[in-house]
Amino acid sequence: MNTVKLAEALLRRKELGDKVNRAAAIRASDYFEVKVKRINVTESVDDVTATVPKLTFSQVSAEYDFYAKQLRMVDAAIQQANWTTEVSLNDNVMRDYTDVYPESTASK
Repeated sequence: MNTVKLAEALLRRKELGDKVNRAAAIRASDYFEVKVKRINVTESVDDVTATVPKLTFSQVSAEYDFYAKQLRMVDAAIQQANWTTEVSLNDNVMRDYTDVYPESTASK
């Protein structure tokens, strides 16, 4: 098990999220459709043209699954740190805004 700073884990989560999104876009696209065009040249000869994808669906699916699993693991570690870590802040940081000009003086 490797320990990293929270900032590093947050950056890794963003990086993995981007990779998952890119792989999902490829996975959901029609890159994997085999397109065939057949033209009758003569009565006994046909010209067949096929467009075949360079990657297999299983290659892209495996990459997507790998990065999605890593993303879930990093996110779980960040969430655990979120629930178990307290941050010291100035009291004013958590206070809501209060109007410094009450309505009674604003109408004058």
